Amino acid sequence: MKEKIFKAYDVRGIYPDELDEEAAFKIGAAFVTFLGKKNIVIGRDMRRSSDALSDSLAAGINYRGGKVIDIGLCSTDMVYFAVAKYKHDGGIMITASHNPPQYNGMKFVRENAIPIGEDSGLEQIKDIVVRDKELQGAYSSKTKPTDAIKKQVLVEFRKHVLSFIDIDKIKPLKIIVDAGNGMAGLTAPEIFSELKCKVIPMCFELDGSFPDHQPDPLVPENRVKIESRMKKGDLDLGIAFDGDADRCFFIDDKGKFVPGDFITALLAEHFLKKNKGKKDSVSKVIYDVRASWAVRDIVHKSGGVPLVNRVGHAFFKQRMRDEKAVFGGEVSGHYYFRDNFNADSGIIAALVLIGILSDSGKKLSELVSRFKDYHVSGEINSTVQDKDAAIAKLKEKYSDAKQYFIDGISVEYDDWHFNVRKSNTEPLLRLNLEAKSSKLMKQKTDEVLGVIRS
Repeated sequence: MKEKIFKAYDVRGIYPDELDEEAAFKIGAAFVTFLGKKNIVIGRDMRRSSDALSDSLAAGINYRGGKVIDIGLCSTDMVYFAVAKYKHDGGIMITASHNPPQYNGMKFVRENAIPIGEDSGLEQIKDIVVRDKELQGAYSSKTKPTDAIKKQVLVEFRKHVLSFIDIDKIKPLKIIVDAGNGMAGLTAPEIFSELKCKVIPMCFELDGSFPDHQPDPLVPENRVKIESRMKKGDLDLGIAFDGDADRCFFIDDKGKFVPGDFITALLAEHFLKKNKGKKDSVSKVIYDVRASWAVRDIVHKSGGVPLVNRVGHAFFKQRMRDEKAVFGGEVSGHYYFRDNFNADSGIIAALVLIGILSDSGKKLSELVSRFKDYHVSGEINSTVQDKDAAIAKLKEKYSDAKQYFIDGISVEYDDWHFNVRKSNTEPLLRLNLEAKSSKLMKQKTDEVLGVIRS
């Protein structure tokens, strides 16, 4: 096992060179030791290594006296649901999300689907794996789980996610759904079958080799087929999920990709309107440092309180709890819901957007047309060996602007702003920039990239 598989929010590595069965066994045992509790939910995606890693993970949990509730093949948000709904002590999802097929990994939560990241326990779990002498010789290739209860949760999960919309008000929209050969291929048919919509399936076959395209719709080349189909003009909406289906992305009726911050603005407006006037009304919305000013402006106009946050699902879920926020959204396609145990869910975001389209009677292209004056660069990566030095140069160059350091460096002027963040795993700096005109956006993007890359 390579210690580098422990990332900021999860475990991720190449199988079996970096993450193998022995590592999974040790992580399972360390998880029980860290929690000091025993009822652990395990779920897994369709990757070719997931079955073997699941068995070894369960064996490690059993080794330290833990009891396994195995919910089998599932989306990541189903693990969150199972832990919180049935009041289990914690959960682990075996998935490498949107990574290529040679990767696998794990996402961790404790009771109530509270996330575990590097600042909230993952570092301690790593220390137990590395330093616990008893674990070092405990694993054998013949080791099998001894105490695992199989549990099906898809029916109850379907009921839960559908509670976010009024099914009777959903119009017979024509929708294409790209599961990317990932776990939405399991969940989407079960859930969308309850709607009046006509759903055209794309890449619904579970296949961890990802024969059609990589399961990361944020990368334009992975959206070519669904965007091309939407450009024919006879469909209302395109939905693309990532590999473990905790994120989703949207293509409008004209075949244009809608950025995640614009979707965040639409969903925030919906939840603020829905909660307005209620006694327990919560008006706070969380958004990330990369987002367009559109989110801030829509939340203000809707009577809400916009709160900017560090990127990452573990940080978002904690902030959702701390602030009692009604909703949160990231540019990367993670959407968080107070009534979903403060956790993210791709399928809930998709259902709510379908509900918005049905209620408004408008096309998605019409709904996002109000954002035409927000000119965003999208995320641009630069290879930089000394990332701290590059950020220091940006701080000095733009010292006359408003600056804050929630996540990397954020710089704000009246008519443009940007954020530059470090990659957690690579020698990269990530730039997101926005301006009030297309010309200014392009000019300032080139200028900031020049500073970063000099």
